[in-house]
Amino acid sequence: MSNAKKKRVSLRGSKGTIQRVLKLIQPYRGLVLFTLLLAAVTVLTTLYAPILSGRGVDLIVGQGNVNFPALGKIAIQFGVTVCVTSICQWLMNMVNNRITFQVVRDIRVQAFQHMEILPLSYMDAHKPGDAISRINTDVEQFSDGLLMGFTQLFTGILTIVGTLGFMLSIDWRITLIVVVLTPLSIFVAKFIAEHTYDMFRVQSETRAELTGLVDELIGNEHLVRAFGYESRAEERFDKINADLQVCGVKATFFSSITNPATRFVNSVVYASVALAGALMCISTAGAAVPFTVGQLSCFLSYANQYTKPFNEISGVITELQNALACATRIFDLLEEP
Repeated sequence: MSNAKKKRVSLRGSKGTIQRVLKLIQPYRGLVLFTLLLAAVTVLTTLYAPILSGRGVDLIVGQGNVNFPALGKIAIQFGVTVCVTSICQWLMNMVNNRITFQVVRDIRVQAFQHMEILPLSYMDAHKPGDAISRINTDVEQFSDGLLMGFTQLFTGILTIVGTLGFMLSIDWRITLIVVVLTPLSIFVAKFIAEHTYDMFRVQSETRAELTGLVDELIGNEHLVRAFGYESRAEERFDKINADLQVCGVKATFFSSITNPATRFVNSVVYASVALAGALMCISTAGAAVPFTVGQLSCFLSYANQYTKPFNEISGVITELQNALACATRIFDLLEEP
């Protein structure tokens, strides 16, 4: 099969798995809407904080020109904003955990109930350790990816959209610089997503094969010794263990590219905003509506907040690829007649 054809099959399988996952989440759509609302409030309050700090900076620029009463009001507003953000984040994490572990409970119940009605021919054709790996390990990996998706994906997307809106309200020219450099982060995320799904799927399958072999050998240890199968068993174990090492290193390598690559993009965006903003501060110093130091400070905060979600989303995509690979194996078990 060609690489292009494999890629199309992989994408179709991934989309089908996502649809199955969404059906599992559907009974908890009320909690999902609530966590989206909390995410929106968290993002708005987080993005409002740099505006307050920027106003504070403008109030202390210049020798002997500090407006302490206005600074006191801004400090109170900043404290309230931080408190609201913290409470909403705590509630959002609580709701996300509830959704995730309820979905995991449901899928484990479905898998166990389905195992009880599968024909004996399935048990003869598959190692017991494979089913154990799907119900235990794969579901656990799936829950980790789902939890990270709920916690960071929604918030990251809302942060990107909200930050763009706040930056446009300050100055569209510097915002344009940020938008032009955005495709770099999108390219990095797309590249990682395309290369990790198949690797994590192979890793999951190899791990299940190793679990099945260990379960088979330990459960039949008396037969292994009776027929002198120790050396053959060790050879099989070493081969599968080596395969797991190879595919695990490949999957980890591509997933570990995420952080340094996106951090490099973040630094490029931050440096570009700082340079453009500093030049605007100098060039508009005597203008009727100058670009102030406080606005530059605000923009630098937004540059960090805008690029940070791309870093998080890239990490989320890596975890989701692993979770979807594990979910595919679980759904394969549930679809067995």
